Amino acid sequence: MTRIDNLMSADRPYLADGGLETVMIFDEGFDLPQFASFVLLQSAAGQAAMHRYFDGFLQLAEQAGTGFVLDTPTWRAGSQWGGALGLGADAVRAVNVAAVDFARQIRDARETPQMPVIINGVIGPSGDGYTVVNALSPDEAEARHRLQVQTLADAGADLVTVMTMTHSGEAIGAVRAAVAAGVPVVLSFTLETDGRLPSGETLAGAIAATDAATGAAPLFYMINCAHPEHFSNQLSGPVTGRIGGIRANASRMSHAELDMATVLDPGDAEELGHLYRGLQGRLPGLKILGGCCGTGHQHLTAISHHCIVQPGTAKGHQLPPKM
Repeated sequence: MTRIDNLMSADRPYLADGGLETVMIFDEGFDLPQFASFVLLQSAAGQAAMHRYFDGFLQLAEQAGTGFVLDTPTWRAGSQWGGALGLGADAVRAVNVAAVDFARQIRDARETPQMPVIINGVIGPSGDGYTVVNALSPDEAEARHRLQVQTLADAGADLVTVMTMTHSGEAIGAVRAAVAAGVPVVLSFTLETDGRLPSGETLAGAIAATDAATGAAPLFYMINCAHPEHFSNQLSGPVTGRIGGIRANASRMSHAELDMATVLDPGDAEELGHLYRGLQGRLPGLKILGGCCGTGHQHLTAISHHCIVQPGTAKGHQLPPKM
């Protein structure tokens, strides 16, 4: 069986990390131009900080007896954002190859039979992850994402996850690029405080449109960069069977407020763990549990505590009674 087969058949969700970019900026003090975390690969200090960051999450997965989804720092390493940072096509390829190599080094050092590690090639939107300035057609989006997706696949990523998609046109094109590259793909939508995509589409509508246009190519869908209370009203009907991952914010702030924030809003980690447990009861196909903006080790500790069955136990953690 492949690592992806193991993920899909696992009896407990895999853990992922939290908000890499926000932790590196607010907690580690790095300057990430255009929120591009791949620049951390260019220095010993940046690599050391990422090792510290991922090590904490790997320890949680090891303690929980589950797998780990190891993201590459490539959310801003596509052709469009790479170009904005002065990178040509060859440099974009080199950055993505280096990111997969970095993840492979971590996996080689930490993976065990009890903790399989999936190298997840992260794809971000070609524009802003919070707003739709220029809605893309599927053909335009496929062309924009083709280089990065193919490079990640060729470099050996087990999976490609298309994160913070704001509209279905770009989502469809990115999925088509993954299909053409022959790599398994997961698609994650960012949602606003009303539970809709920044485009105004409903979650169910965007999933249905993407499935219809791609032959249901994504392994499953995820929700990221929104507080659980922002999207819980969207989780009913057939859509619940296609959602396999949650990477939420602990902060209740809107995207506009997060954009303007000069300090990190970590929200309430323990509350987030409780909310994930509630989501788990409504989404029986959850495969990945992680965080997004402003979340770190303390948040995933709470999520793991409430949601993942521990080795040697028959049931998951029980929530304490409400006070």
